[in-house]
Amino acid sequence: MPYPPDYGGVFDLFYKLKALHQLGLKIHLHCFEYGRGEQPELNQYCEEVIYYQREKLMYGIPLRLPYIVSSRINPQLIKNILKDNYPILLEGIHCTYYWYHGELNNRKVMVRLHNVEYKYYRQLAKSTTSFYKKIYFILESKLLKKYEKIIARKGNLIAVNEKDKLIYQTVFSAKNISYLPVFLPFSEVSSKTGKGDFCLYHGNLSVTENEKAARWLIENVFSQSEFSFIVAGKDPSAQLKRYFSKNKNIQLISNPSQQEMDELIQSAHIHLLPSFNTTGIKIKLLNALFNGRFIVTNAAGLEGTGLEMFCSVAETSSDYIKEIDRLFQLSFSKEEINKRSEILKQQFNSAKNARHLIDYFYAG
Repeated sequence: MPYPPDYGGVFDLFYKLKALHQLGLKIHLHCFEYGRGEQPELNQYCEEVIYYQREKLMYGIPLRLPYIVSSRINPQLIKNILKDNYPILLEGIHCTYYWYHGELNNRKVMVRLHNVEYKYYRQLAKSTTSFYKKIYFILESKLLKKYEKIIARKGNLIAVNEKDKLIYQTVFSAKNISYLPVFLPFSEVSSKTGKGDFCLYHGNLSVTENEKAARWLIENVFSQSEFSFIVAGKDPSAQLKRYFSKNKNIQLISNPSQQEMDELIQSAHIHLLPSFNTTGIKIKLLNALFNGRFIVTNAAGLEGTGLEMFCSVAETSSDYIKEIDRLFQLSFSKEEINKRSEILKQQFNSAKNARHLIDYFYAG
């Protein structure tokens, strides 16, 4: 379900829909709905939107296929797709079963990779503290590695960063894979000059990796500094909330509105964005680059992005504390905004990248 666009994969999908629509394409959207409900907003950009139910885990235990794939096997879906002969863009490994199984062998198909999924699930297993989730993530990772190897050799894949493209080429021997930047709502760098008076970590806090990053910052960075820190995001757990009662300089903002989040991102002096995963693209990083001031992240958060020139890199807690101390002595300048604008507006130009996507279909 590509709306509302409130996490990484959905960002790319929704703003891709808008960009393709603006170029005059007629889009027939098939999507799985599991809790968000039907979204009238999508009707503005699509000729039709057809919704399907995703199977729950108890009915799709991953014994042979990854659950993220097996839970999206739907007879009505393939029946509807086979009614026409339009080109097909499959969003994520998640939706590739009928390509994998052969029903789409005679169709023009491309797969947009959101991650190297087996690596992503392996990292989720390391991040979670739940025994049952750990077992599930480990099993899912093993199944995904076998499945992605097969998908990689069917051809016509599009990665969201160069690192994922390289992994598919080296680990899975993918031959027909291209890189296309993620689609974003931002077209101009709107960062503010000057100074803010707090550091910010933001993200979907219900995601295991993001909660782990927030906990790490609280325990190892925020508690060792007298500066003000804000953690903002969706659905923090009760366990995470307990971390905020111990330190007066740390504030949690749960489920901020989009307007509140935008204001926080623009007002922060420093964005602290440690990552424990090297695959995919970090939307929170791009959001901060287009709309925020200084950024401190680690090598894992930057790998494959080509955006190192705009960020300070820190690995240890002492590295982060030193960079925070240093950056609070500086004002964010117009020159820094201009430098970002020159590169980001070229790389993340949605209209240009939508035309490239159409070209890939014709070339394939």
